[in-house]
Amino acid sequence: MLPTAEPPDGLTAPAEAVPRRNPEQLTLGDCWRCFAHQSSAPWLGAALLAAAALRLALGQFDWRDLVVAAGVIALTPPVEWLIHVFLLHAKPVRVFGRTWDLLAAREHRAHHRRPAKLAGVLIPTYALLIFFAQIAVTVWLVSFPIHWIFGGDRLAHAATGLFFSYAILSAYEWSHFLIHTPYRPRGRYYRAIWRGHRLHHFKNEHYWFGVTSTVADHLLGTAPDQATIARSRTARTLGTDGLG
Repeated sequence: MLPTAEPPDGLTAPAEAVPRRNPEQLTLGDCWRCFAHQSSAPWLGAALLAAAALRLALGQFDWRDLVVAAGVIALTPPVEWLIHVFLLHAKPVRVFGRTWDLLAAREHRAHHRRPAKLAGVLIPTYALLIFFAQIAVTVWLVSFPIHWIFGGDRLAHAATGLFFSYAILSAYEWSHFLIHTPYRPRGRYYRAIWRGHRLHHFKNEHYWFGVTSTVADHLLGTAPDQATIARSRTARTLGTDGLG
């Protein structure tokens, strides 16, 4: 059974972190309105609208758009897993007497230390802009082999890939934000990602890396029965005490 009271040790944002229309009940709509006022929401919305406008302007819709969309969706779980494991959980490296520590990793450690701070859940604006550019370049490069295999209008199908990539990035931000609010799961799918992400934060940081899905964790062996996993003493610090 899911907990109904707020955890005593700051595992979730406090009740007052999300303004409510009805003080007696926290709704999904309350969380959505709170998310819409976060710094990343306007950028995500603008990117989605721009990608949608580009796709509509190019036209030439056909079955290849479905292939591109399916490919982007299928690749999302492993890509999300790889980013979480090798970028966000990267340890500082000492080279020639100097310590090199990725900014993304430092910010993620700060998030693990204060998971109840909703402002620290979302991707910073500078990082979002970098992601937008990286996604656009990646989609552009991948469009060449896709075109050689399937044919069709390369630019139009690249725009489809861009739109779905930005949509998935937006879904990641929304899912991550919602999981850290006091909102409790009702649907089966959200219950699964909510439970997995909380286990990652509050039981053992070496497992349960998925945020928008649990697919990659099941495929790559990082979704064990939580009863068989010992509680980690470094889940909050990611094993880098004293660092940001």
